[in-house]
Amino acid sequence: MPELKLGYITLGNPAGETVVILHGTAGTAAGMLNPGFGGELFGPGQPLDAAKYFIVIPDALGMGASSKPSDGLRTAFPRYNYDDMVLAQYRLLTEGLKRSHVRMILGNSMGGMLVWLWGIQYPDYMDTLVPLAAMPGPMSGRNWMMRRLILDAIRTDPEWKNGHYTQQPRSLQFASLFYAIGTSGGNLGLQKLAPTREKADQLVEQRFKVPYTADANDNLYQWDASRDYDPSAQLGRIKATVLAINSADDERNPPELGVMEKALPQIPAARLFLIPASSETAGHSTTGQAKWWKKEVDNLLQTAPRK
Repeated sequence: MPELKLGYITLGNPAGETVVILHGTAGTAAGMLNPGFGGELFGPGQPLDAAKYFIVIPDALGMGASSKPSDGLRTAFPRYNYDDMVLAQYRLLTEGLKRSHVRMILGNSMGGMLVWLWGIQYPDYMDTLVPLAAMPGPMSGRNWMMRRLILDAIRTDPEWKNGHYTQQPRSLQFASLFYAIGTSGGNLGLQKLAPTREKADQLVEQRFKVPYTADANDNLYQWDASRDYDPSAQLGRIKATVLAINSADDERNPPELGVMEKALPQIPAARLFLIPASSETAGHSTTGQAKWWKKEVDNLLQTAPRK
């Protein structure tokens, strides 16, 4: 590519310690400013008070205002992966924003997986790492098979036309909606929302009525980018203090797989905060609500050593 553009948002005083926030798949930097996430973190007296910290929220490669297939290259766009995303973010911070060191890198879902890679690839760059809704194991099992629901739905849709469609393939919204139901929301949370078949149908119909503006090629690349994610063999490279935060009802990262129990002992300073499941949590989406874990992050910032 002749050039790669990266969108980003900054908050706060550039003279403050830098905190990096990473969004999830198909998300954007702006999405991290919502009331349940940024509204709980960035305000006066909150854990990531923008008057105290310089907060950088990049649009990941392939998403938001960053370069992506829908800019014009379509399926001629390079097939990127999570390592490419991290490298682009590192260059944005070091070459673009002239940040030689950061206090924290915190990311949710895909952003959490990128946090694990950040700690491995640039172990001296940050003091703390906070991966949310992500585990440092290979992309596998239900997590990958459900991602294929989106990938295969698009690729087998005649309306996709090998990426040269003139209107968005209808399979994209259909697959994305049911992927979200199948891999997020939590058993107790969804049952509370849909305790009867009639209410379940109403919930599905409501979600189908929400305007859907995503691009099929962009989505295809975004989900495919996770295909070779596997930081498990290099966790010993991490030097930062790690606070991993997961929820007990996370459908994509179920605790019973035992990934965290094997991974964390390989890291000198790492612990897990597991949010208990309840009818108030939302499965994989639980960590998108900062109220569940913001006190833990505040304590981490107060106690973690600076390099």
